Amino acid sequence: MTEGSEIEFEEKGGTGFITLNRPKALNALTLEMIDAMMPRLETWRTASDIKAVVISGAGDRAFCAGGDVRAVYEAGRNGGDLTRAFFREEYRLNRMIHVFPKPYVALIDGITMGGGVGLSVHGSHRVATERTMLAMPETGIGLFPDVGGTYFLPRLPGKLGLFLALTGWRLNAADALYCGLATDFVEGDRIPALREAFASADWESAAPEAVVDAVIERFTAEPGAAVLANHRALIDRCFAAPSVEEILEALDAEAGDWPAKVAKTIRRQSPTSLKVTFAQVTRGEGMDFDSAMVDEYRLSQAFMAGADFYEGIRAVLVDKDNQPKWTPATLPEVTAEAVEAHFRPLGDRDLTFP
Repeated sequence: MTEGSEIEFEEKGGTGFITLNRPKALNALTLEMIDAMMPRLETWRTASDIKAVVISGAGDRAFCAGGDVRAVYEAGRNGGDLTRAFFREEYRLNRMIHVFPKPYVALIDGITMGGGVGLSVHGSHRVATERTMLAMPETGIGLFPDVGGTYFLPRLPGKLGLFLALTGWRLNAADALYCGLATDFVEGDRIPALREAFASADWESAAPEAVVDAVIERFTAEPGAAVLANHRALIDRCFAAPSVEEILEALDAEAGDWPAKVAKTIRRQSPTSLKVTFAQVTRGEGMDFDSAMVDEYRLSQAFMAGADFYEGIRAVLVDKDNQPKWTPATLPEVTAEAVEAHFRPLGDRDLTFP
């Protein structure tokens, strides 16, 4: 095992273990961690003695709270290359996980947001616990739900993907399972035993996928009822509207506290992020994974050249006043032309895959 680094690797009993090792930073993903993880996955992809990969986060608070957006914010303010390199390499890592030919098990125990979803949702298994809190909160920081959100969000049941994208709604384990972002539930105090079971698994007994399924099955429990199931009809009805403004009108027309809470949440987000995200998820319905990631890199660079990402990070992570001043400040001010400009090709700077 590589000790004392931001990301640790270990091979044990036919399993490759990855540990995100920044517990004080909620295991937020840095470019250095990405650069270490990609060649290791490439090696394990073809290594005959590695049958599966298990990724988890150090500490008891988070799997991965997202990408290190504070570092990207500082680079953007100071003209650093990280605004380009971070997103380019993160998206390449997302694709590597998406096409990984062996079981890839993410133990999403604790906070799992943004980039942490990207490290988990593209793999074959996502094991949640009672500590899981999963979200794609990017519209609240002047960004968009990336790391493959263009692809996986429109493929969730009904209009759940668009609902999660626009609101940044926080999911517990039961709701994550209901949405399809988690695949299994294991009680948190059994996660160490689950890891050990992978290390001692009999990989000769069946195909690797079947072995992984059997190992997890020994530890699964019931996560409880999904709250979102009670609101599914309303979500599908309101979020079928053809624009963000009309979604808000539909929510305002519904009776009860819950749709009012959803509408209030949406109205706090960056208007530019909301309209671009609506277009992103709509476009993603008909895109393959690679095309979706190319689109996302274009979006990332447009947002890095704009104002709202820097204002969102200032408000949430720097000054922590939670009072962002978005530019433009209202949805009607965000024109169709401004939205479409975010998707413009970048020429020789477009994302490619090695």
